[in-house]
Amino acid sequence: MSPPIAEPPRRWTWAQRHAMFLVGVSPIIANVIGSVFNILYNQTQIQPLLSPAQMDRFHACWQVFNLFVYPVAIACYVVPLWQLRRVHRALLDHQPVDPATLATARRRVIHLPWWFLLVAAIGWLSCIPVFPLAIASAGEPLSGLVVWHLITSFVIASLIAVTQSFFAVELTAQATLFPVFFQDSNPASVPGAVPLSIRARGILWAFSAVVCPVISLVMLLIVPDAANLSPMFGVTVGIVAIAFGLITSWMLGRWVTAPVMQLQRAASNVARGNLDVRVKLLRSDDFGHLIERFNRMVDGLQHREKLQETFGRHVGREAAKQIMNQSDGLNGSEQVISVMFVDVRNFTRQSSQLSPTQVVHALNLFFQEAVEVIESHGGMVNKFLGDGFMAIFGVGGSAVDHGGKAVAAGQQLATSMADKTALMREAGWEEFAIGIGINTGPAVVGCIGSPKRQEYTAIGDTVNIASRVESLTKPLGHSLLITQSTRDTLPESFPAVPLPEQMVKGKTTALAVFAVLDRAEPPNRPATSDPVDDRCESTSQTAISDRDMQNTPGHP
Repeated sequence: MSPPIAEPPRRWTWAQRHAMFLVGVSPIIANVIGSVFNILYNQTQIQPLLSPAQMDRFHACWQVFNLFVYPVAIACYVVPLWQLRRVHRALLDHQPVDPATLATARRRVIHLPWWFLLVAAIGWLSCIPVFPLAIASAGEPLSGLVVWHLITSFVIASLIAVTQSFFAVELTAQATLFPVFFQDSNPASVPGAVPLSIRARGILWAFSAVVCPVISLVMLLIVPDAANLSPMFGVTVGIVAIAFGLITSWMLGRWVTAPVMQLQRAASNVARGNLDVRVKLLRSDDFGHLIERFNRMVDGLQHREKLQETFGRHVGREAAKQIMNQSDGLNGSEQVISVMFVDVRNFTRQSSQLSPTQVVHALNLFFQEAVEVIESHGGMVNKFLGDGFMAIFGVGGSAVDHGGKAVAAGQQLATSMADKTALMREAGWEEFAIGIGINTGPAVVGCIGSPKRQEYTAIGDTVNIASRVESLTKPLGHSLLITQSTRDTLPESFPAVPLPEQMVKGKTTALAVFAVLDRAEPPNRPATSDPVDDRCESTSQTAISDRDMQNTPGHP
């Protein structure tokens, strides 16, 4: 057995190769806008209220923050990115990574937005107590109005920066880091990870797009205006709030609509019968579990289809459908069907002259043609009987004119095998001929056997008679014989040649049989010259057939 062909290494995009840098810079825009708003507010609303000494302390405070506090906050944010760097590089190079190390790295990737939210919130909100204390240390009385303005300034700026940055980090990490760190796993199944749920995401969106602007405007209305610019600031805050609300809505909409659209397209493909589709979007939230369950469902459907296809190759596609539509219990229903038996003539003599491999090859050529012919006429090959097979027509009402379809299939099969004489001779079978017997009548059809081992088949006198009729084909000199009950299903004008009635085993009265000619037979060929001799030879052949048919379902 040849070794499996290795898949080519995955090619990474520029964004995936530089994911650490992109995730690191993703919150810059939101923080810059928050900082610009904070600076403008301080210049217009706070500085006019400060004395020269307080102004010096105010400037010294923000310089200390810019030189020491903010770099520390940035370093704290960069730490997990730096820790992920080696694992990220190893995964890009398709190198093995320790499972424990990889599991830890995956949790950190999922927690990156939460980590930034914590660092940014501490960095921004720590300004609220620090700046008033720094200004108060100048030794001059500090106005309460200044404190309120400082609180308003930092709260509005932090609300602008933090919530928007959370979504920016999350979207960037999903687009660049997830494909690298979750090549063979589902982000939603990482143990210990705490992603943001859809419900919590909606709350955060409402907080960012609705609550933050309202709080900002309320604070502007409550705090007295030092520079008589409240209306302008209110309009500015409103514009910024609307812009950020739209941006947040776009990010949330993209976050929600992307998996919904992919799931919708995949579900449509599955409904059309395409089971090769999978949703490959990597998500760590509720959508991740939904996508995983959807893919598992499609895997199950594909496995079921493969099982049914494999099962159908052994029992027939129609039989497989009938079995899968039935309950697990043993059952069968009485139906009027047409049963066909086909047998290879002189099998024992011919097979003794060939190797087992040659015998199997010749039989496979025959069975392949036979199955296609039977199924093309609405029948099913129920079982193979060594050098022959049994087929049934009309199961479950699949063919109303099942008698006519069975005869048509028999005619085509006899003709096609006559046309393939040269092919069978190449396979080693010098004299390949078949006999076909068809009977119509009631039979019990369904799963029959024990609870541990069942077989889908047909049982009843109709089946036995079909077997006996097939055994008459050689002594009567015709390749296709039918009974009176099958003849009754055919039009009166159908060219069926009546033959002398035949005695068969298990019947006390003679059986009326008809020969159906195919183009390989002479149309005026006599059936037999001596009915008595025919009956004797029929009885002998029937006895031989009885020994061969011990495995025939319904055989007494």
